[in-house]
Amino acid sequence: MNCFPTLETQRLFLRQEIPEDAGAVLAVFCDPKVTRFHNLDTFTKIEEAVVLIERQIKRFETGQGIRWGIARQLDNIVIGSCGLTWDKQAHSAEIGYELKSAYWRQGIMTEALQAILQFGFFECDLQFVIAQVMLNNTASKKLLCKLGFQSQGVLKQRGFWKGQYHDLEQFILTQYCQTRVSATPH
Repeated sequence: MNCFPTLETQRLFLRQEIPEDAGAVLAVFCDPKVTRFHNLDTFTKIEEAVVLIERQIKRFETGQGIRWGIARQLDNIVIGSCGLTWDKQAHSAEIGYELKSAYWRQGIMTEALQAILQFGFFECDLQFVIAQVMLNNTASKKLLCKLGFQSQGVLKQRGFWKGQYHDLEQFILTQYCQTRVSATPH
């Protein structure tokens, strides 16, 4: 993939985050409700958002993964992100996502993840996608099940962040049957 693919859904633009999005990214990650289940600490400075954006750009450029900023079509302001980290040998990816808490329970993440799953399965020929979720993150588990993921069980002490080990429940999606979305290189 040479050009970053922009995806469009009914309400959203999924696009590459740029340094000018740092204020919006900070607004997402400065909320402890958002970072509660995330492997990042709660942000307190704009520089942390800039570093995150630069890291995501580099991951795309080196072929390690792709992370879309989730922007409302209304104003093109980033309100979250979602992405795939590639395992090219296995033709698979791990999915990750977060959303500003003011936009929770509005179907936004469902809409965004449907688009990137379609992209992953139809455009990148993925064979499966996995997700790893902290055990008490019930909203994320419900979202994954709604999208067709199935639990594969608990991985003991799979993650380490914020100074402690975390058990993670692993979910897998082996096929995706939704209609295609349009991907426009920009």
